[in-house]
Amino acid sequence: MSDKIPTTRTMGTLPVFMTAVSTILGAILFLRFGYAVGHVGLIGALGIIAIGHLVTIPTALAVAEIATNQKVEGGGAYYMISRSFGLNIGATIGITLFLSQAISVAFYVIAFVESLGPLIEWIETLTYIHPFVKEWILNSRSLGVIMMGLLTLLMLSKGADIGVKALYGVVFVLAISLGMFFMGESTSPNGNYIYRTITNPDSFFKVFTIIFPAFTGIAAGLGLSGDLKDPKKSIPSGTLWATVVGIIIYVCVALKLFYSAPTYELASDQMIMSKIAIWGPIIPIGLGCAAISSALGSIMIAPRTLQALGADKIFPGKLSNLFSKVRKKDGEPFNALVITCLISFAFILLGDINTVAGVISMFFMVTYGIICLISFLEQFAADPSYRPTFKSRWYISLPGAILCFWLMFKMDFTYAVSSTVIMILLYIWVNNINKDKKGLQKLFKGVLFQLSRQFQIFLQKRDTENTEQEWRPFIISVSKDSFKRQSAFNLLRWLSHKYGFGTYIHFIDGFLSKDTYEESQEVMERLLKQNEGLKSKVYMDTIISPSYTSAIAQVIQLSGVSGKGNNMILFEFTNDEKESLNDAIQNYQLLRATEFDVCILRSTIKGFGYKKDIHIWIRPNDFENANLMILLSYIILGHPEWKDGEIKIFSTYPPTEKAETEARLTELIEAGRLPISPSNIRLIPQLKEEKIDLIINKKSADADLTIVGYDSAQIETESDVTFSKYPDLGNILFVSAYKEHTIK
Repeated sequence: MSDKIPTTRTMGTLPVFMTAVSTILGAILFLRFGYAVGHVGLIGALGIIAIGHLVTIPTALAVAEIATNQKVEGGGAYYMISRSFGLNIGATIGITLFLSQAISVAFYVIAFVESLGPLIEWIETLTYIHPFVKEWILNSRSLGVIMMGLLTLLMLSKGADIGVKALYGVVFVLAISLGMFFMGESTSPNGNYIYRTITNPDSFFKVFTIIFPAFTGIAAGLGLSGDLKDPKKSIPSGTLWATVVGIIIYVCVALKLFYSAPTYELASDQMIMSKIAIWGPIIPIGLGCAAISSALGSIMIAPRTLQALGADKIFPGKLSNLFSKVRKKDGEPFNALVITCLISFAFILLGDINTVAGVISMFFMVTYGIICLISFLEQFAADPSYRPTFKSRWYISLPGAILCFWLMFKMDFTYAVSSTVIMILLYIWVNNINKDKKGLQKLFKGVLFQLSRQFQIFLQKRDTENTEQEWRPFIISVSKDSFKRQSAFNLLRWLSHKYGFGTYIHFIDGFLSKDTYEESQEVMERLLKQNEGLKSKVYMDTIISPSYTSAIAQVIQLSGVSGKGNNMILFEFTNDEKESLNDAIQNYQLLRATEFDVCILRSTIKGFGYKKDIHIWIRPNDFENANLMILLSYIILGHPEWKDGEIKIFSTYPPTEKAETEARLTELIEAGRLPISPSNIRLIPQLKEEKIDLIINKKSADADLTIVGYDSAQIETESDVTFSKYPDLGNILFVSAYKEHTIK
């Protein structure tokens, strides 16, 4: 987010701690924790606390780690996620997080109204109360609107500072309330039956779903990031201490409740804590303070999340400017605060917050899971720029992320699916508005680097153990004609689409210097741009070398994109420009010495035609090349552009050896388990005086690709004519296998 946003950074660690702990020790603790103990027993309640903190502790550690690695601006969890996963993913989480925080304000205001129950009951007993007041003012919805109105006026006039100051008093009252509760008498009505529950209790995960909002206080402290003097110090310290205090108090409250009231009372009386405390009225007072403190915490952080989204220009048109504006005198996000309050009013008027609260829990769970996932992926990626001063561990972050996503579906499958669908729709919307703000690759690029490295090391070790391997092409092509013709590149991308790995290198003639280096950067950019939209799986690069031979010598010693050594090289030439053919001929023995299969493509103006017919010619001296020729043709047909293609195998025979030739070809095909039927085999009789070159010219004149073999002897004695015998054909691929490839 932009550094230009005017904020007043005056807060330290204590506001983070108090915001988080007052939300953790909120309405759920006072109103619903007795219900939890009654329905799942003491062990079940402790299990809920344990599982809840198996989520919150990894999240707290991840928060501390991420916060100490980067400059944390306003927006809390949204800022952290967006700077790691990219703005579009971050904005999707940020919008849902903002809505959850805004709706939480309404939830806590309604809880505050519940704390006024004893006072309302007392007022209603008065004989002189006016009927209008009794009917229209003292109902929960009206009181909720009134309290929300007072809270709105407080925040609009005083801003976050007054909220933080109020938190001091709130936390003090919470401490007094809990102290008087613990001082109450414990008569052990349930004895030591720690598994005791009521008859027909609610399921464990239903209870967990109701209790989980109590554990969302971690996100509350994050929302103050833009107002902190030192976020890298305050966020980790405040969040971790609030988590520790929350664990201790929840365990103690569970024990106190179980040993102070029978399970049926715990399950049915939401104000049971007031009957246990030494002075009952302190519990409604504490509940009111807890609820209003949680509402204050939510109403402080929700606008800051929306402001951060606006500052990142996530919303269309003028909305981003509207949401990002702050009040000049104190840096308060005034417009975002108004939006937050309007949303809260709307949900208070709806009255039934329980259904919405379930979705809120899902969004918070998603946020926690994403934060843990960021921590894990950043550690795994091993990016040198990721240097947090506080470090979590991947074996803490990864289970935390997995547990979050698993719990979503255990808590409520319908809500989990609904939340997921909403998140997907939001991402599509945000992505359409901000097409230039990609960013997911920012994090996963490092992860992919690490995975690639680990796989390459694994494959290398396995290769030393396995001498017999199934063959696949690891092809390299070095050319200076990249921008003249695409034939070599196209063949390479077809061969590497599914079964092979291809590397295409543009050759720059010269010595390495600043000028040639800059040229190579420009060439690389042109190569990538030229092949946009082809969905190519070919890895592209450039090489600067004083001669083609030295370039070949360098390239064949390097590992390919797969991490394994290359085993095949592809040259390309035309009848008009045979320089590349001459390079191939001159370096042929070098390539044979390094056990390379050597393929030479002759390009013509016919190109690859309709990409339907591949003709393979197997001559008497081609049986060493035959398997490789068939394999290459089969691999080419695996590309979608050749989906309607057909392989036809041709071979000539002396009139007296037809059966022998046919049997040998059939055996070759069946051994390879290739989808070539016997009807694809064409046996052509050849008279003694008839040249096979003329037969090939005649039979394959309309083929889209013709594949023929050649060998070392032809290179040494008749290279001039070997590659120029077929003037009537289209593109021809000449194949020379280093050794016969066994097709398993």
